[in-house]
Amino acid sequence: MACKIIPPGVDLHIHTTASDGSCSPWEVVQLAREAGLAALSITDHDTVDGVREILSVGVPSDMKMIAGIEISSMAPDPYVSKGSFHILGYGIDPESPVLGEALEGLRQARQSRNPKIIARLNDMGLSITLAEVESVAGGAVVGRPHMAAVMVRKKQVASVQEAFQGFLAKGAPAYVEKGRIDFKNAVSLIRAAGGLPVLAHPVTVGLTPHDLQGLLADLASQGLAGVEAYYSTHSLELTQFLIRCAESLGLLVTGGSDFHGKYKAGIHVGVGQGDLHVPFDCYANLTAALL
Repeated sequence: MACKIIPPGVDLHIHTTASDGSCSPWEVVQLAREAGLAALSITDHDTVDGVREILSVGVPSDMKMIAGIEISSMAPDPYVSKGSFHILGYGIDPESPVLGEALEGLRQARQSRNPKIIARLNDMGLSITLAEVESVAGGAVVGRPHMAAVMVRKKQVASVQEAFQGFLAKGAPAYVEKGRIDFKNAVSLIRAAGGLPVLAHPVTVGLTPHDLQGLLADLASQGLAGVEAYYSTHSLELTQFLIRCAESLGLLVTGGSDFHGKYKAGIHVGVGQGDLHVPFDCYANLTAALL
């Protein structure tokens, strides 16, 4: 019996040093090529600098790329997210002035947030300064992973994961709420920039399947274009459930690893925890919908 040949996959959810990843945009492209991917999307948190960097040097001829972003948002009433609620934007114009203005607002909110987190860590007896964190970030948007990296370097924790679990994750002692854009505005910004809004990693929203289905229906009525069904920590059952929801609601299906490099251990470009395969159709259908 002949072996079944699996077509090359794609990865539509990748972070770089432009936000909170440990690999540069070009390093990410090389990792995608090494993984044999047919297409990728850089979706940094609240910034398009990584996308700009790749576009400025040119996407390799053997790789397809779609410009992306991940916007920190909030679930609309009456839904309450128990985890993170993020909206991916695909096919955006990174030079959109409307989007750029909103991202600048988020950048300023992040700048005011970081000293508050540092102050809380100091109050807990941890010696860490904003200057040290900015040095690790190397000019990129400063975030909690950079703080965790400093804590590891100074042997205050054994790993980035320990830093988050003990101090930096939502609900942990040093956590400070970040600036967010409400869902309707996030959708409007993405569409104004020529893109399509997609709900990122539904597993992290923290709802029951029944409530998640209701949320997706509500979001679809308010302009959501797709849902990230394929994801590193989605079970097969959740993936299939989300695909059925998407089909019933007329939503696109996307997927990606949510790669952050060393800041999210065990997640690799293209394969997630090792068993992720995002079909090329996810990229093809997305780009077709953008035409």
